[in-house]
Amino acid sequence: MTEFLAVEGGTIAYDVVGEGPLVVLGHGLGDNREAFRFLVPILVDAGYRVVNADLRGHGESSTGWASYTRTDSAQDFLALLRHLGEPAIFIGHSFAGGVANIIAADAPELVRAIIEIDPGTRKPVMKFGDVNGRFVKGISLILLSMMFKSTGLWKSYQRHAYPGTSGPAFEAQLAKLESNLREPGRMTAAAKMAFASGADAGAKLPHVQCPALVVMGTLDPDFPSPAAEAQGIVAEMPAGVGSVALIEGAGHYPHTQMPQQVADVILAFLGKYADA
Repeated sequence: MTEFLAVEGGTIAYDVVGEGPLVVLGHGLGDNREAFRFLVPILVDAGYRVVNADLRGHGESSTGWASYTRTDSAQDFLALLRHLGEPAIFIGHSFAGGVANIIAADAPELVRAIIEIDPGTRKPVMKFGDVNGRFVKGISLILLSMMFKSTGLWKSYQRHAYPGTSGPAFEAQLAKLESNLREPGRMTAAAKMAFASGADAGAKLPHVQCPALVVMGTLDPDFPSPAAEAQGIVAEMPAGVGSVALIEGAGHYPHTQMPQQVADVILAFLGKYADA
């Protein structure tokens, strides 16, 4: 059942399932909370209370917000955490991976640990020798789809970002996502997020004090070198805070493409750090 939280500027949609330590999920731009549809039941079965939220402008959350930066979304999630009334493990994908840094740095009393899945969490760092065709195609599809607010181009990016994934069920899910993105204001929200600098989130990396895990698909087309990006993010955190888990063969959405493998590394991390 969808619940709604009124925050400054609009409403955030979320649902709650399970019992146990609190886990809060945040998806990436141009998506909605259904991206975690495979991961949620695994976490619930493992003994967690899972809150899965739509970013502002996405899913069932309201549109028409004044701005769509990572800092803005961090304020939404902090309001949700305060409403829930207990510290949480925050799992953020892509855009919301950057949100994780901000909430961990700004409200450490509300965050027990963060997990960033293929995060867009700092200004791009590229070495010319790392640039490859997979990255060029991916970034071109992102830019074009957001410049023209094209759901068709965004579906093309999605197909590229799920290497090796195809078939009727996958196409049906893309059609469902497209239907949601065609609602007034949704592609505008995604586009504004796409062109919002990640510098605000990157600036918080040195101030993250809780345990942090970066999960990265090795074939993520958003980065010239996904492994190097993951290691670079951890290197900007205080020593000993962050760690990296690579999901071999996964693209930008490993939690949807290979949910059990992602759950295995998440649960191992939580068992070692957050549940002690």
